[in-house]
Amino acid sequence: MAKAYWVATYRAIRDPEAMAAYAQVSRPALEAAGGRVIVRGLPAAVFELGLTERVVIIEFDSVAAAKAAYESPAYQAAHALLGNAADRDIRIVEAAA
Repeated sequence: MAKAYWVATYRAIRDPEAMAAYAQVSRPALEAAGGRVIVRGLPAAVFELGLTERVVIIEFDSVAAAKAAYESPAYQAAHALLGNAADRDIRIVEAAA
């Protein structure tokens, strides 16, 4: 089974306090679901149409595990704290074989 990566890019953060509250709860929730945060922060460089926006990459053992983490009650509680405080894009991608 191939590993999977949860890739989140933040286009805008409108409420830094809500973002901070989300961050305190979301990481433990995702780690409890088997996620391993491997990237978190702004890009060191961007090319072509790249944007300088916050990026978070979390490794999971499978696509199913990544989806289950997103749908878990613990993560959904964190997600509720974020509300509409940020515009972001979350994708789950499977590692290349």
